[in-house]
Amino acid sequence: MTTGSAAGVGRERSLPDRARAPATAGLGGADPATAGLGGADPATAGLATAESAGAESAAVQLVAAAVGGDRRALARLLSAVENTPRWWPEISAALAGHVGGAQTVGLTGAPGVGKSTTVTALVRAYRRAGRRVGVLAVDPSSPYSGGALLGDRVRMSEHAGDPGVFIRSLASRGRLGGLAAATAQALRVLDAAGFDVVIVETVGVGQAEIDIAALADTTCVLLAPGAGDDVQAAKAGLLEVADVLVVNKADRPGAARTVADLTALTRMRAGARRPAVVRVAATLGEGIDELVARIAAHRRELAATGELDRRRLARAADEIRGLALTALRDLLAAPPHDARLAELAHQVLAGAADPWSAAECLLGDILTAQPAPSR
Repeated sequence: MTTGSAAGVGRERSLPDRARAPATAGLGGADPATAGLGGADPATAGLATAESAGAESAAVQLVAAAVGGDRRALARLLSAVENTPRWWPEISAALAGHVGGAQTVGLTGAPGVGKSTTVTALVRAYRRAGRRVGVLAVDPSSPYSGGALLGDRVRMSEHAGDPGVFIRSLASRGRLGGLAAATAQALRVLDAAGFDVVIVETVGVGQAEIDIAALADTTCVLLAPGAGDDVQAAKAGLLEVADVLVVNKADRPGAARTVADLTALTRMRAGARRPAVVRVAATLGEGIDELVARIAAHRRELAATGELDRRRLARAADEIRGLALTALRDLLAAPPHDARLAELAHQVLAGAADPWSAAECLLGDILTAQPAPSR
């Protein structure tokens, strides 16, 4: 693939206050010693010990180092984002002036359709075009320990030594929707670190994985022939979140029929967004150039129609809403509102109040109370 086959090779904005590091000192492949394998990272110990003596300033310094091209700082920052939510406000504020230039591509689909293999092939294509690529691979995790196998990262080991690629696994930790709680913040980190493309691969657990559509500029839904995916695509949800439908394992029997059925289904959606249908064989590298071209074409369409700005505005609103709801849940779990909640619950159980009036009463108490500290 030539450089011209991937639209928008350069960043769409200049990176503010950033000294771009040379490729040899780039932001790293999947170096287990530095990039973090998910879960607790010993590299964050310095932040933990510094918390009482000014962890916020330590977080700001870490952001500055990561933005400046320090691979170890980037790995530590991602570990802090994943494992220490209380540092999010300071980290997010420090990242604010550096984000907004990365193209975000989401990949979702059922287990076994070849998501990680397709991501690997996409990374290879983008690197041939000279683009720096970050990958966030969300792995299923234990409901007991929170740990993850990190199988996605194992499959992408081909790019481990490439300084223009950074691969990070995130444990889902029981979160539904296909993403981890820290995915949005981790995406902002990689964006600020200067990656041209950030690919987000979801867990791959079924038809409810729609969170990626709110996070990515372009959402690719992967399907496979012979798995009933042509029927699955007709169901509400899958076609609605897809910007590109990717039929992987196209070297297998039935691939042409699956592509034809999906194409016919998209044409039936009068007045609705019609996703492109691309046929690929990721293990062989076939069709990947066309997939890259389709993603680039979708990006150009979004930019030309103003939809890109609308999507990103909606994404920011969703993130704000989610953080506000999280803060509200934290307030409900802390004194004095936890005691008030228990009191109202007893009243509802005794029939002295109904749940709606109790909720209104609790919300009124929170709104009239002295504002809690924001961080």
